[in-house]
Amino acid sequence: MTSRIRTILEMIKIEHSVFALPFALVGALLAARSAGTWPTWSQMLWIIVAMVGARSAAMTINRIADIEYDRRNPRTRNRALPQGTLSVGFAWGFTLAAAALLMIAAWRLNRLALELSPVALAVLFLYSYTKRFTSWSHFVLGFCLGMSPAAAWIAIRGSLDARILILCAAVTLWVGGFDVLYACQDVEFDKSAGLHSIPKKFGIVRALIIARAMHVGVIVLLIWLAWSFALAWPAWMGIAVVASLLAYEHSLVKPTDLSKLNAAFFTVNGYISMLFLLFWGAATFVSRP
Repeated sequence: MTSRIRTILEMIKIEHSVFALPFALVGALLAARSAGTWPTWSQMLWIIVAMVGARSAAMTINRIADIEYDRRNPRTRNRALPQGTLSVGFAWGFTLAAAALLMIAAWRLNRLALELSPVALAVLFLYSYTKRFTSWSHFVLGFCLGMSPAAAWIAIRGSLDARILILCAAVTLWVGGFDVLYACQDVEFDKSAGLHSIPKKFGIVRALIIARAMHVGVIVLLIWLAWSFALAWPAWMGIAVVASLLAYEHSLVKPTDLSKLNAAFFTVNGYISMLFLLFWGAATFVSRP
């Protein structure tokens, strides 16, 4: 039983939840701050449940959609579905259960969250097929995580403020940028399999430049966001920390040396998201309206 649970958690890459969840929580804190209140424990709990459900469904459908590609790719052939450790039938059942968990959490939050939950699921499921027809799938993946701050805002307020879309755009560029970096290791496989990516279309050197430009855009958007909400000094310190870590991330990845890619992808991005939550969470506390 323990082994099976471990396999499921590996399939959905549960540890990667650290990438999206902090930005959703910041969205919730900004929403509550704008109303002059704090999120309730119940709201925060159901936001976390919704995020876990959405991400689990998205990751599992991605594994189902890509099972044949995963079997052929040396980097991914040891995953649970290609190896038969988990069955495709089980994966479909798990996807439906995770999607239901998202919708239950949305129902517990408010009506608008529930009404929009099928739209969120549609976007999450669409991503898995974009690599088949566009080189810009990285932006779709970015948007899948980029929706989370707006979703959390809706969860708290039951409506949407245009300012939170700035954070959605920042997260979209952040995730899309590091997905471009990650895709550099699969260029040769993508060519043989007929899949599309920015590194395949433009080459690794130009792909790294595009990823850097996207991450510069992240900093510009965060500056705009902090100014829009009139946030105090911790937010600005957080921006400086994020900028420094992004610069370090890009220093690890070179066109002729991708050996440190996993460190850049997993470790550095984990620090970015958690420190962003720490500094911006502090900013919402310091600069109450």
